Amino acid sequence: MNLKHLRYFWATAHSGSIVTTAKQLHLTPQTISAQIKILEEDLGVALFKPAGRKLELTEAGRTTLSYADEIFALSQDLASSLRANTTAEPALPVFRVGVSEALPKSLTYRLLASLKQLPKPVRLVCREGTIDWLLGELALHRLDMVLADRPMPTGLAVRGHSHKLGESAIAFFAAPSLAQRCEAFPACLNGAPTLLPGPNSAVRGEIDRWLGDARLIPRIVGEFDDSALMKAFAQAGDGFFPAPVIMADEIVARYGVQEVGRVDDVREAFWLISTERRILHPEIRTVLEAARSAVFSGVYFPPKGEGLRTSAV
Repeated sequence: MNLKHLRYFWATAHSGSIVTTAKQLHLTPQTISAQIKILEEDLGVALFKPAGRKLELTEAGRTTLSYADEIFALSQDLASSLRANTTAEPALPVFRVGVSEALPKSLTYRLLASLKQLPKPVRLVCREGTIDWLLGELALHRLDMVLADRPMPTGLAVRGHSHKLGESAIAFFAAPSLAQRCEAFPACLNGAPTLLPGPNSAVRGEIDRWLGDARLIPRIVGEFDDSALMKAFAQAGDGFFPAPVIMADEIVARYGVQEVGRVDDVREAFWLISTERRILHPEIRTVLEAARSAVFSGVYFPPKGEGLRTSAV
């Protein structure tokens, strides 16, 4: 493979436009287009498809871009290393983490903040995406571990092991103007505007089951794969929303919302997936131990099977 062709593709994939790339590299658009065409012929796949005035990556293009990102990152590391003098500090080892898009960002930070306590610092690289894509990257050894809201699905031809970090009951929150109208939880959710995690979230099925058992029919005004975006809409007063109880104090302080009630019968679990059955990798072990000893420490989980239990706050 001609790396010059790959670099033209890489630059175009990030700019989204052949014209923009041509200006950046001081070449003609025809030159860029021709070089990418040669690369596509070498690989035997189409890398781009038209999308209005922009170019959109095909599935093969996204795979190629992930490799190209790593190739050119390594080339930069090599150049930096060779330019550095003998007294310069060595480059930090890289620790690559995949994060499911359904995971709360603040919880992810709390889990990964434990890496600051390592005796030797690392360069943290986070990749966010769907669980299927992340597990594919883990199988290709482009990730060291995956943080997710569910264990590794069965039936996948991927070597990996699931390690439970912990779980939490959920609570419902709302902006003060909406929370004040909730006189009796959970009955106040009936017919009320509600924001819920998207169907790809593991906890969504539990919430739907609980609503059905409680004979509650909220007015669902939004569904979100990104929990931070859901909270932003809730902050503006658009609806009630659920979140893990362990994040309650932080959510109230950050978004100016109020907790209106807790649902002990619905629990959201969080998982670490790695290729190791017995964790020996020092960074992965640090995250796992921090989760169990600090993040989820002291959280009470009532046993299941005792019927519906809710509490107003």
